[in-house]
Amino acid sequence: MDLLPSDEQLELISTASAFIESRMPIEDIRRRIDEPISVDVGIWREGAELGLTTLGLSEEHGGSGRGLDDEVLLFASLGQHLATGPFLATTLGARIAAHCGDTELVAKIADGRALIGLAELRDDGAVGPDGFKGTFDLIDAAGAGHLLVIAEDGAALVEATEFTGVETLESIDPGTRLATATVTSGRILHWVSAGMDPIRTRALLLSAAGLAGVAQAAADMATEHAKTRVQFGRPIGVHQAVKHACTDMAVRADAARSQVYFAAAALQAGRRDFDFQVLAARISSSRAAIDNGAANIQIQGGMGYTYEHNAHLFLKRAHFLSHLVEEPTAALAEFLEQGAPQ
Repeated sequence: MDLLPSDEQLELISTASAFIESRMPIEDIRRRIDEPISVDVGIWREGAELGLTTLGLSEEHGGSGRGLDDEVLLFASLGQHLATGPFLATTLGARIAAHCGDTELVAKIADGRALIGLAELRDDGAVGPDGFKGTFDLIDAAGAGHLLVIAEDGAALVEATEFTGVETLESIDPGTRLATATVTSGRILHWVSAGMDPIRTRALLLSAAGLAGVAQAAADMATEHAKTRVQFGRPIGVHQAVKHACTDMAVRADAARSQVYFAAAALQAGRRDFDFQVLAARISSSRAAIDNGAANIQIQGGMGYTYEHNAHLFLKRAHFLSHLVEEPTAALAEFLEQGAPQ
């Protein structure tokens, strides 16, 4: 099995990276910190028209018809460049709308007119095809007309108006927006069962890809600093403590990326152990992103702790992504319960 990207996939990554770097630079995270929406709507539409939210959607529904491996590569690039906006929820929301024949909503997602936020249930409610209730964390929901709600046995799209009394919360990640709301009886607009499309598993995998991208970016930033930062007439990278730390970061990033690629191949091929492989990808990439983010700050020295430096943004994004869809402890418990495939 060849887990290396093809030339066509490398071109895809290059195109996406170039767009994010030029139209969604990391500096925008600080510039928009007081804005209700983390991403400029006009720029979001440019990205949607480029196909960033419908890459894996079939061509008959206006997508690019690319495979899951391509989506994984895209989300790794989004994570590596700290792209802002509800990419995960919008990408998966488009799949639900397509499954349910909502061509109008799919078209709006494809051209960037519609953003889909994410609503994550806490422990005091329920989500099913007949409705939902409970207290929800709303992620990048401002400006979104619909929200994605993920359950164990399926996933749903609900109208944003179902959430009333929304209370804005402060997010650890300045590149995302967080709020909360309690719903006593909410209506489901579209429902897709896990048997029809494993949306929850795809969400875990794509978030793992984003984490692998963050891990790689932190490793690259630390290594570059170690090569160019000179103290006492020598680059700090010549010292074993720094050199070994950079090496450990590179190994963690590579291991996380490899597991994410393999999990994507397992899910795409329908292997019976795909759940196990996806959980392994989520756990390894989460740990790699957080550890690399912390190590990067330490290697940057005093500058890494300042608000003006970008290093802390990668660590914050790593923590944020590691809690999406499933808590780290829950993912680990599920992974251990499944055990290694026979």
